[in-house]
Amino acid sequence: VQLVESGGGLVQPGGSLRLACAASGFTFSSYGMRWYRQAPGKERELVAAISSAGGSTNYADSVKGRFTISRDNANNTVYLQMNSLKPEDTAVYYCNLRVPSIDYWGQGTQVTVSS
Repeated sequence: VQLVESGGGLVQPGGSLRLACAASGFTFSSYGMRWYRQAPGKERELVAAISSAGGSTNYADSVKGRFTISRDNANNTVYLQMNSLKPEDTAVYYCNLRVPSIDYWGQGTQVTVSS
């Protein structure tokens, strides 16, 4: 299994970013996927999740209405569209695959929201 995140960067408050996670090594269309984030000094937290076919999504209360998770099963990629970004969204964002008793993680991509 390999998960490779991209799309992070520095953005001003109110701005937008689109993260991507390219997946390989497993049957992508068979599994739900998740985005997590971890800010300095804080625990890793679940941001958004999407079902295997993309028909069901869930979000942390802190990002509802601002973030959108989606997936492209033809290209084995999951996305996180982040709008109206706030300084408190600053964190390393990780793509996650969970199979029974095993969590797989990407290397993470840094998102910094600052003026």
